[in-house]
Amino acid sequence: MNAAHTLSLHWVPPPPSSTTLFPSSAASTTIPKPSSLRVHTTKDSSNIFLSSTTSTNKLPNTQDQLLLTLLQQRKTEEAWLLYAQCAHLPNPTCLSRLVSQLSYLNTVEGLTRAQSIIQRLRSERQLHRLDANSLGLLAVAAAKGGHTLYATSIVKSMLKSGYLPHVKAWSAVISRLAASGDDGPLEAIKLFNSVIKRVRRFADSEIVKDSRPDTGAYNAVLNACANLGDTKKFCQLFDEMSEFKCEPDALTYNVMIKLCARVDRKDLLVVVLERIIDKGIPMCMTTLHSLVAAYIGFGDLETAEKLVQGMREGRRDLCKILRESGFDDQYSDDEEEEELESMNDKSDVFDKLLPNLTDFSSDPPELPQAVAPDSRIYTTLMKGYMKAGRVADTVRMLEAMRHQKDSSSHPDHVTYTTVISAFVKAGSMDRARQVLTEMARTNVPANLITYNILLKGYCHQLQIDKAEDLMREMIDEVKIEPDVVSFNTLIDGCILIDDSAGALSYFNEMRKRGIAPTKVSYTTLMKAFASSGQPKLANKVFDEMLKDPRVKVDLVAWNMLVEGYCKLGLVDEAKSMIERMKDNGVFPNVATYGSLANGIALARKPGEALLLWNEIKERCEIVVGEESGSSSIVPPLKPDEGLLDALADICVRAAFFRKALEIVACMEEHGIPPNKTKYKRIYVEMHSRMYTSKHASRARVDRRREKKRAAEAFKFWLGLPNSYYGSDWQIDPADD
Repeated sequence: MNAAHTLSLHWVPPPPSSTTLFPSSAASTTIPKPSSLRVHTTKDSSNIFLSSTTSTNKLPNTQDQLLLTLLQQRKTEEAWLLYAQCAHLPNPTCLSRLVSQLSYLNTVEGLTRAQSIIQRLRSERQLHRLDANSLGLLAVAAAKGGHTLYATSIVKSMLKSGYLPHVKAWSAVISRLAASGDDGPLEAIKLFNSVIKRVRRFADSEIVKDSRPDTGAYNAVLNACANLGDTKKFCQLFDEMSEFKCEPDALTYNVMIKLCARVDRKDLLVVVLERIIDKGIPMCMTTLHSLVAAYIGFGDLETAEKLVQGMREGRRDLCKILRESGFDDQYSDDEEEEELESMNDKSDVFDKLLPNLTDFSSDPPELPQAVAPDSRIYTTLMKGYMKAGRVADTVRMLEAMRHQKDSSSHPDHVTYTTVISAFVKAGSMDRARQVLTEMARTNVPANLITYNILLKGYCHQLQIDKAEDLMREMIDEVKIEPDVVSFNTLIDGCILIDDSAGALSYFNEMRKRGIAPTKVSYTTLMKAFASSGQPKLANKVFDEMLKDPRVKVDLVAWNMLVEGYCKLGLVDEAKSMIERMKDNGVFPNVATYGSLANGIALARKPGEALLLWNEIKERCEIVVGEESGSSSIVPPLKPDEGLLDALADICVRAAFFRKALEIVACMEEHGIPPNKTKYKRIYVEMHSRMYTSKHASRARVDRRREKKRAAEAFKFWLGLPNSYYGSDWQIDPADD
């Protein structure tokens, strides 16, 4: 592994999609606010956005005239080649139309070319040449291409500059944000509120009719609320739909099913289904699929099976089946009754969302017509078997699907991939490969997800050579290109066998292939270097991560660096990283402090433990919402057993008994039982012959008396023989 120290990171410049459209400092100046807004009407289907009343310049030369002619004839490729040859910037009409048509292609190449135009205009301070049509279409294309941050920056910049994008543009961005990780759902809600606030400024709704939210836009933001489990915000937005004459549809209630599952309200799933039937909303197969998935998520395979069996039998009384199943396991013991009581605070919210919640006196409604399960329903049930470790049932379900008369119920690539996942989870890689062979025999093509699951299985079993062979087979024989998940899996596999050089090699290969690293890519590579004792290389990866605008650095990444330094006892470097962390508005958590405490113990610097304990003590005393002296709000800290025990251990070994007593008092305050047996052993081994010297200065004698008093108090707490039996002892020393 020493060779790994000589490796260097070879970074590939990120593609144009990684750049931010408008820097925050210049966003309000790059596009001047239009003096007025009007609806831009045209026969061109791409022009569906509000745009400014910017006057069209006369064509300066024949080159611009030729470019416009090519664009009008939809010869986008020829128009792009002509633009690439232009030494000057074409007029606003040509630029806006070229960006629109490149975005409308919905291809990676088209998006990259459109972004290159944006980069050029930004560098030349000419972004005002583009109208809202082109920017809106670019936002849609970026969202569809997975460049969510880029798409978000476009919409935000348009709002700041006075433009209102079409609802199809901004709702597409919100939909992507809602489904993304990290703070995506929160950002989706914020962006939705920003657009609605702007729309409400116009008294004449006809002016902004193309930007007003529709049912699809509300479904997107409601999905963000469901992912967060925010019932109050969900209810608020659901009530607002009527203001814009938006009617809830099947997808709205499918999202509500997700919300019920997220907030542990299994009892409401059947209520949502009954509400859909009562409102006369056409039954959607996705609704039934969501119900099966929700029951499986609750671990209620029995109800999921009953639901699927009822569909197989052509029954329309699915609500009755679910009601009876719910009553069977409801209130079965005191624990469930307590859980029911904890739901009371949310009942008023769901009373508004589901007016039929308390109406169980009438018979449950029936489906307008029977619905037979399709392969997606069966596959979801198979995933439940896989989750429960029932591999045999998963295989039996596959065989049953093969013999179904209805072709829509036959196994597809998702079904086979689920069976492969079950075998991989069970560690049966040979049988998983047999299923892959079976897919080829039955002409069901495996996809990238199938191969990624197999790659993960081999890596978890430390069979990296077989994982590499599978990767080559996937690329050379099946002609499937790996994605970032494929490389992240291989990088993680290299970590498992302590091969940091191999992890770096895969990371660089991924970059050379033009695959943008994710947060997982960076943190996994950092983990490889940190675990192999190379924190400087981990720091270098971290710096690259900070520079990548597509990735949001979180607390996990910071903690990984701190842990890497602490494992080597490099306390000063770890503390420096924590200070840098605070400067970036990220505050240490229990894991951060725990790593630092372990590093202090390893480096044998007990004095640092006292400084660390003072900081932790201050964080523990912070009231929620209390502001620190800086502009940021320091969150309160709730220490765990590992952190406090590590600090107490250091203090006892260093004879800092006064601080040790403070720490154990904190442990008891937080309901953590201190390990008296361990501390007693340390004291007897290290400090049983303390303070026996008779030759010392007066000052030293006074200090020794103070320490001895604390030591006697600590012995009193431990139950060892001491001078304080039968008396109360306070931490503050009394004058002799």
